[in-house]
Amino acid sequence: MEETGEVTRLLSEMNGDSKTAGRLLPIVYGELRRVAAGMMRRERPGHTLQPTAVVHEAYMRLMAGTHPRPENRAHFFALAARAMRQVLVDHARRKLAEKRGGEVHPRVELEDQFALTAQQSEEVLAIHEALEQLQELDSRQSSIVEMHYFAGNGVEEIATALGTSDRTVKRELQSARLFLKKQLEGKDVRLP
Repeated sequence: MEETGEVTRLLSEMNGDSKTAGRLLPIVYGELRRVAAGMMRRERPGHTLQPTAVVHEAYMRLMAGTHPRPENRAHFFALAARAMRQVLVDHARRKLAEKRGGEVHPRVELEDQFALTAQQSEEVLAIHEALEQLQELDSRQSSIVEMHYFAGNGVEEIATALGTSDRTVKRELQSARLFLKKQLEGKDVRLP
C-alpha cells in the first residue's frame, strides 16, 4: 500500500507542476497500461489498438488540466479510465466520419497507432452513448461503472473513494449493469 500513499501524496502536491507529473507517471504507468490492455481485450479480435498509445494520450489529457483534480489514487484511476474511454470514442467518431466521407478533425497526435474497424467504432460509440445516458440519470452509478469496469477498481476501493458502503456499490453496480444492458439491446454489443 506504500504506492497508494505515494500516488495520493503526489496528487495532492500537483498544481500544474510538470515535475510532479513526471514523478507520478512511472508509479502509475504499469497500472494505466493494465487498464488500457483490459479495455483492448474487451474489443473484438483483429483490432490493432495499442494500449501504450491510449495510455499516453489519456495521461496527456489528464495532465492538461481539463479534468477535475484527482483527490486520491482511486479517483485518479477513475479519471484516467474516463480519459482513455474518451480517446477511444474520439477515435471511433473519426473512423466513422472517414467511412461516411465526413469531415475529419484530427485531434489525437498518436493517430497512426490506432486502427478500429467500422464495427468496433460503432460498438465503442454505443457503449459511450449508453454511459452518457446513465450519467444523466445517475452520475454516481456512471462513476461506479467507470471505476469498476474501466479502471479496474474493486468494490472496496470504489466505496472508499465515494465515501459509501461496499453494499451500496454492489447494488448500484448491479442496477447500472441492467440499465446498460437494456440500452445496448439489439446493437450486438457486449458489456465489458
